[in-house]
Parts: sequence; C-alpha cells; structure tokens
Amino acid sequence: MDLVLRRCRLADRPDPVDIGVAGGRIVAVEPVPDLDAAVEDVAGRLVLPGFVDSHLHLDKACLLDRCGHGHGDLAAAIRAVSAAKRDFTEDDVYARGARVLEQAIVQGTTRIRTHVEVDPRVALRSFEAIRRLKRDYGWAVELSICVFPQEGLTNDPGTEALLVEALETGADALGGCPYTDTDPHEQIARLFALARRFDLDLDFHVDFDLDPAWTHLAEIVRQTDAHGWGGRVAIGHVTKLSAMPAARRDAIARQLAAAGVALTVLPATDLYLMGRGHDHHVPRGLAPAHLLAGHGVTCSIATNNVLNPFTPFGDCSLLRMANLYANAAQVGPDGFAACLDLVTASPARLMNLRDYGIAPGNPADLVVLDAPDGPTALATIAQPLTGFKNGRRSFRRPAPSLLKP
Repeated sequence: MDLVLRRCRLADRPDPVDIGVAGGRIVAVEPVPDLDAAVEDVAGRLVLPGFVDSHLHLDKACLLDRCGHGHGDLAAAIRAVSAAKRDFTEDDVYARGARVLEQAIVQGTTRIRTHVEVDPRVALRSFEAIRRLKRDYGWAVELSICVFPQEGLTNDPGTEALLVEALETGADALGGCPYTDTDPHEQIARLFALARRFDLDLDFHVDFDLDPAWTHLAEIVRQTDAHGWGGRVAIGHVTKLSAMPAARRDAIARQLAAAGVALTVLPATDLYLMGRGHDHHVPRGLAPAHLLAGHGVTCSIATNNVLNPFTPFGDCSLLRMANLYANAAQVGPDGFAACLDLVTASPARLMNLRDYGIAPGNPADLVVLDAPDGPTALATIAQPLTGFKNGRRSFRRPAPSLLKP
C-alpha cells in the first residue's frame, strides 16, 4: 500500500475503520496492519468520498467587477452577462475559472459538472478555456463540460452549429434552457436529437420562475420516454415546484422518478432571484429536493453561480450550500444525513459516476472533515482539513487551535 488513513469515520458505518490506498485506488476499508506505507491518523474524523458539484458555471464566475449585481431579476442578469461575454477572452475565462476551481478544491470537491455557454456572442472561447482548466486541474478535480445555449437555440442563429462543434471536440454533456427560447419544445426536441447523435447526457435549466400555470417538465418527461433516455436527463432550478400544492408536486415527482429524470436545486441562486416582485411574504422559491427524493427522484444540491449578477456571493463550499438548503427548506436534524447525500452520493448518481464512493476498486478521492459524523458536519459546516485525489494529497488546511494566555 502507498497510504493508510487510520481511524476514519464513514457516513454509513458506526465504528472507525482504516482506508488503504495503492496505485491511486482504494484497496481496503477495514483494519490495516502496520505496513511500509505513509500513514495518517484522522483521529475519528469524518471521511467522505469527495463532494460532487453537479451544476456550476465556471465561465461566468467572478464578474461583479465588470457588470455589478443590481439587475433585479433573472432576465436582467442574463442580459448583463450577455453583454459582458462579448468581451470574454480565453485567458480571461481561464483565470476566473481557475480562481473558482481552487476554491472548490480546498472545500473538498473532487468532481464537477460545469455548464458552459456557447453562442455567437462568445463562440467557443469559454469552452476552450474550460477545456484547458479540465486538463490543468485534473490532478485535483474532474471536470465534466456541459455546453448549452443560455439565450435560446431556435431564436439564435449560429448557436446550434457551435454546439455541434463543441460536441465534436470534447464536450462531455449537453444542456438546454427552454425558457429563453421562442420555441421551447423545438429546443427540447433538437437537444434530444443531438444527445442521441453524440450519445451524451442532457441537463436542462428549466421552469425557473414561480408561475405554476405552465411548465416545460411534461415535454422533457415525454421526450425522455420517447428516446429511452431515462437515467441520462437532469433538470436544474425547477423553482415552479415550490409554488405548487403538495398533491400536484408529488404527482410530478412520481412522473420524474418513473421517467428517470433527475433534479438539481441551486439554493443560493434560487433564493436570491426568486420572489423579487413581493414586498412581503417573500416566497423562498426553492424546490424541495428532500421531498422529491422521497418519491424516488435522484436529486442534488449544487453551487450554480459565484460572484456574478445571478449570485453575488459564494465560496464553493457544497457543505455550506447543503446547510443553506436545510435552513431554507426547514429540514431538521433527522434529515441532515439526507441533505449531505445531496452533495455526495446522489449527484454522483445524477452524473452517472459509476466509480464513486469509499469502496475497494474506486479512486481514492477522499476529504477529511473536522467533524465526527455527517449530521454534525452539516449542522456546523465543518471545515475540510485535507483531501486526496487518486490517492495524492490535493490540499491541506490544519484544524484551528486556540492560543490561550
């Protein structure tokens, strides 16, 4: 063995165990005898298989210095970034993305699906920058690049050809944004056709408002069934679900589960942008992921935007995001473990990561938290102390100590 972590607390085991690593992979989750290997005693702290961020926008992060945040609502935020991205350069996107990636790494994230805008205004500059980041930061985090048309597809000539070019040159997934298209159903149909052509998963931004009178969910479910794409489709935001009576919401949850459509909630952005037209009794605008998961929907909580008009804050801590969700969704301690699952194993399922988890044979992607168990880690937003990617240490942050007089 190359590395042994001793006295690890795992989320699914009552007693501490050792984790043995060789060749970048986990080879033992059991008591390990003394060996000629590097040994680290984590002293009964919680060890997780790395956080998984299923929805992050690296290309438009850290834009407050050039387009501010006083835009009021979703449409205004889209317009502000649309104007700014005309001047994006590949190096600019790379530098801002690297800043955010490094934050994510020290927060214990080891896998990310990053959504990248492709259209005639930015062309493939952001995509090429993110491809460089994927290569240069692979030592610490795995990036899956999901290209998508933020400002529409059928109404934005040239966008589809650029998407195809990105898919032909290395994109890992395909996204959509029907609510910005003049023909939402046609956009959905075209994206399913492209997903089948390139054999890729789909991930839509959808139903990002509080009007329950209409929805694009039914069409996405219909197309998923028609194409046999169950287990390969995700939807993000879906804030409309928060404005629906429980009976209707639960019926939709059952449809999503049956079709194999997963769902990602973006708490920071959803809470910041929704309900801005209310001057009292402001709605939270947060889809209840934990309730949907109870109906069999694969759900996740993710970061979305960082320091831009959509979300003018963020430190890439998925544990903080899960804690924020639990607060806003009024999840008590009996649901803390489930909320932790929404930033670990569940988004891994959403992204079809079949080698995720602390088990022999899987990559040794590990994060040590300054907490004895999962519920405590979520409740206190426990600090990640150190992390490993493929068995190699990727960061270290010593536990704080008080300097008593």
